Amino acid sequence: METQRQKKISSLIQKEIAELIGSDLRRGGVKNLIISVTRVRVSPDLSLCKVYLSIFPSDSSAQHLALIKDNAARIKHDLSMSLKNHLRKIPELAFFIDDSLDYIDSVDDSINYPDNPIN
Repeated sequence: METQRQKKISSLIQKEIAELIGSDLRRGGVKNLIISVTRVRVSPDLSLCKVYLSIFPSDSSAQHLALIKDNAARIKHDLSMSLKNHLRKIPELAFFIDDSLDYIDSVDDSINYPDNPIN
């Protein structure tokens, strides 16, 4: 169970990372890509932060996740610059794909399939 402090830090980091990634996409001129930070979990000792990303279109999500992981040190640096008045130490960032939307689509497709015996 997350403590109140973990929840506050998670939401603060989630907001800042979303802004950083969004501004990098705009600066890079990327138009057909949407990356949203769906969830952030901070460890109890505040040393590790798991960041879950939803990437659309999902067919190239592995490539974009690899790029984000390669730039994790720069993202952490930018995050430390924006949160220097709030946090003394920025946790290590670990990025993961949040595939819950793909799972929901697959369940929805299986329910709406025309040969479904339930319908």
